Amino acid sequence: MNATRESSAKAEQPGFWTSSMSAAQAVAAASDYADLVCDEQRLLWIEFHPEDGRSLIHEWTEAGQRCLTPLGYSARSRVYEYGGGALCLASGFLCFVNEDDQQIYVQGLQDLGCRALTQRGDCRYGALLNDAMRARLIALEECHTARAVEHRLVAISYTGEREVITEGADFYNSPCLSPDCLHLAWIEWDRPHLPWTQTRLMSAVLNERGQVVSKKSISSVQSQASQPEAFQQPQFDSSGDLLCLTDRSGYWLPWRVRDDGGLESVPSQPADHAPAPWQLNPRHILALPDDSLALSWMEGGYGHLALRHTIGGEEQRLAHGYQRFRSLASNGRWLYCVAGSALCSAAILHIDLLTHALQIIRAVPATLPAEEVSQPQRLLYRSGRGETAHGYFYPSSNRNQASPAPPPLLIFTHGGPTSATYAVLDNRIQYWTQRGFAVADLNYRGSVGFGRAYRHRLRGQWGVVDVEDVLAAVDHLVDAGRVDAGNIFIRGSSAGGYTTLCSLVAAGDRFRAAASLYGVSDPLRLRINTHKFEADYIDWLIGDPADVPERYVQRSPLEQAAEISTPVIFFQGLQDGVVLPEQTERMVKALKEQGVPVKCLTFAEERHGFRAPGTLASVLEEELAFYQCWMQHA
Repeated sequence: MNATRESSAKAEQPGFWTSSMSAAQAVAAASDYADLVCDEQRLLWIEFHPEDGRSLIHEWTEAGQRCLTPLGYSARSRVYEYGGGALCLASGFLCFVNEDDQQIYVQGLQDLGCRALTQRGDCRYGALLNDAMRARLIALEECHTARAVEHRLVAISYTGEREVITEGADFYNSPCLSPDCLHLAWIEWDRPHLPWTQTRLMSAVLNERGQVVSKKSISSVQSQASQPEAFQQPQFDSSGDLLCLTDRSGYWLPWRVRDDGGLESVPSQPADHAPAPWQLNPRHILALPDDSLALSWMEGGYGHLALRHTIGGEEQRLAHGYQRFRSLASNGRWLYCVAGSALCSAAILHIDLLTHALQIIRAVPATLPAEEVSQPQRLLYRSGRGETAHGYFYPSSNRNQASPAPPPLLIFTHGGPTSATYAVLDNRIQYWTQRGFAVADLNYRGSVGFGRAYRHRLRGQWGVVDVEDVLAAVDHLVDAGRVDAGNIFIRGSSAGGYTTLCSLVAAGDRFRAAASLYGVSDPLRLRINTHKFEADYIDWLIGDPADVPERYVQRSPLEQAAEISTPVIFFQGLQDGVVLPEQTERMVKALKEQGVPVKCLTFAEERHGFRAPGTLASVLEEELAFYQCWMQHA
């Protein structure tokens, strides 16, 4: 493929539109909120600050807001590499995981002084839970030894004494206490299972000292479940009944544990009430004192939030206009959550449980006025085997630019791959639509939010099913006349980078150019180098290389580099411990040897998933310039 380099390209051609929204502005609005916790007076959360890459704890009370994290600290867990549950609130103080050393620190709410509660340099912590009755924390401990990486649930007193609660499973998540603090529940699973394929719901009786007297696996009780199921998000209601989400019916729905250990369903919509639990202590449902649940769910690609009575099923919907909800918390009077909409990437909502009045406590500021935002349109289309695939279509949008010509199309392939994209404001997408690109943000088969069967379509089919969906989306939009068939581009990061590169193998010269951000190009190498949490993931996605070695040749962009003719720009962090830099280096070299135009930019201080604002802005600018270089002019 030869580039068309016309210096006199018309400014009004889509793809070359100018915009007041710079790359720096697009990434400056990349703040986010997580780990909401509250008591009767206050709400705390962790807020990512893109300007310096720190994650800081903020507090809200009716008197105002303040940041609690002193200089030199950042609250972020790296357990399982993806973290979560890095903050909990006790009476008069808080506890958090410090990003640099992964130890737990105690901080006062008045003097704000910090002191280390743990000093185990070979361990990381997350999933923090306060056990006020015993003046201690319960936490997930990840211990890195020369022999192995081990996980266990531990108790750590407010003075630093440590005691093991339970161990022996490969992984743990979401510990929770009953109101009387005499029962503890959690999720655990063993290799080769993944937290979205098969887990166990565990329940233990504790003595007054907090030691386990007895424990049982709820999932081992014979019931209507006829296949493996994935439990998540256990919690006790005010009467001491244990609730959870499980996908035994095909969706992650709320269930109640009966006295005999069996499960009974709780009234709910037939839809996923949570995404895949990549992080610790997710909270998408929440038991409230009046026999009701606050819960969120995905329906047709859009999120909903409601109060629903657990017996009668009466439902009251909340927070209209928002499409994604997470990190629910409540003190019985107010409900808090992180929400997103087509006009706001993230906001912390305060909802009165009596009046349902809504207040925005904090929100990521908008970069564009509402009338300029390209809003997501639901994208449904037929793909392989006649199955339906999902996504969102964003038309080009710029009030100062217009063109009768169909716009160029940029395909977004999300990472994970067992993850999803949502119908909430993403300034990266707006950066492109402002410049005349249409964007198709795909939830290819294998994405979460559409039930277990859809989520499991990637099992053994990674690099096949997702690629089918990419190419079918292109055909669907071209056939409908919504995009320029001669100017199709594709980008993806991490697992999305793999789907992008595999799409180039399958598509011939269908794409004008592509971008891979720390993308997987050699799945076999990734399998060897990856961390414990994902050690069996590649086998689930492709197969055991001992049984199906040919798949790792057929589905390796590196091995199939001779089939790629599309120009590619690569972005790679040199500190990346997931997709090692040498993997990208080998892919770049293989394409150059085939005569494919390639550009590669590396960033010395970046890991897997770029965080520095300068890096993020440079990526957008360089990617745009690369696409424009290869744009077919009208």
